[in-house]
Amino acid sequence: MRTGIMGGTFDPIHYGHLLAAEEARRILNLERLIFVPTGDPPHKANSRVTPSEDRYAMTLLATAGVLEYSVSRTEIDRKESSYTVDTLREFVHSGINPDELFFITGLDAMLSITSWFEFEKIPELCTLVTARRPGYPVDGIERLPKFIRDDLKYIEIPQFAISSTEIRERVRQNKGIRFLVPHLVEIYIMSNNLYKT
Repeated sequence: MRTGIMGGTFDPIHYGHLLAAEEARRILNLERLIFVPTGDPPHKANSRVTPSEDRYAMTLLATAGVLEYSVSRTEIDRKESSYTVDTLREFVHSGINPDELFFITGLDAMLSITSWFEFEKIPELCTLVTARRPGYPVDGIERLPKFIRDDLKYIEIPQFAISSTEIRERVRQNKGIRFLVPHLVEIYIMSNNLYKT
């Protein structure tokens, strides 16, 4: 089963996260997408982070009702510091084939991957995916090690300040509009075959 993992502090989760997740699901043909709120993020040890139970609850509320989405307590329930490599190992040990496991993160996080614990093991456990905005350069990628660059997939997410014109064009091109419009609006557009011509 093609599975996307979207890790983050989610403090709080917002439409930017949801939009990136949905584009990744659609573009990569993911059958499910698992949000993994961090427990004790080691990279944010000196900053204030909302308690993990609150961030977990917000992530559950934001994704409720979306069949392909779920939320994992993997990092929250871990007693020690939580690292991405450990989380990916847990998912692989649970039976997910590394060839069907995709770890999705933003470009800023991807550019700091060499500071992550055992980062060199991550491409063995999954395919790395980074979201970027259309028209924005990916400056800094060339500084990453070749084995990371070779494994990396890019997905483009629509500008957050979306326009009605762009929504109509996405429908015309059979691209998803979930989370760009309210769910009932999406159903109405599709049921009435609007904007197809």
